Amino acid sequence: MKIEVWSDFVCPFCYIGKRRLEEALKMSPYGDQVTVEYKAYELDPTAPASTDEKYHESLARKYGKSEEEALGMMENMAAQAKTVGLDYNLDALTPANTFKAHRLAKFAKTKGLDIEFTERVLRAYFIEGQKIGLDEVLIPLATEVGLDEAEVKEVLSSNAFEEEVRTDIAEAAQVGVRGVPFFVMDRKYAMSGGQPAEVFAQAIEKVAQEAGLQPTLQVLGDEDAGGMCADGKCEI
Repeated sequence: MKIEVWSDFVCPFCYIGKRRLEEALKMSPYGDQVTVEYKAYELDPTAPASTDEKYHESLARKYGKSEEEALGMMENMAAQAKTVGLDYNLDALTPANTFKAHRLAKFAKTKGLDIEFTERVLRAYFIEGQKIGLDEVLIPLATEVGLDEAEVKEVLSSNAFEEEVRTDIAEAAQVGVRGVPFFVMDRKYAMSGGQPAEVFAQAIEKVAQEAGLQPTLQVLGDEDAGGMCADGKCEI
């Protein structure tokens, strides 16, 4: 079973949704049969690589709100983040262009490190307040998860993986993505927003059953405590 997740690195609900999906996979008897693929989406393609404008100021301008109202919106986001163990650093958040980060995520995928890179960039932005639109920030984040520094610099200095990112964004429009996070399960069902883990788990079970998957047995108790026999030998 495959779950495709369209998300952006500056979307607060994308990080929350990621955590809730992970929780659902842990509680689901089908969790170890699910492959998760993160796909690129840009909430603001015109955003600068770096700015000193505060996130709440950008939010107020974008939605025509007062700064006080925008701060209230952010506090609500932060409260929701805490429910999944995330402590958002609201004071440090500034807008950022995420196109380069998405390109590096595509590169990381070729090395089997896209999930790790996605997590690292989200943490860098929302928890550590780093400016993820800058090369000097992205390079150490990439190397932390195991990517080669020289290769990372080569990707950033070229147009590598631009087509892959644009393909994701174009595909988002085709499948009806209007906002993120957006979850597509086996290209049959879709869910939007950071749904509760229980809702994700129910959706995973529905799709898994339709796909004919068998649940993985959950071992109860200590499997070594009662003694067992195997391969002609018994442990006493």
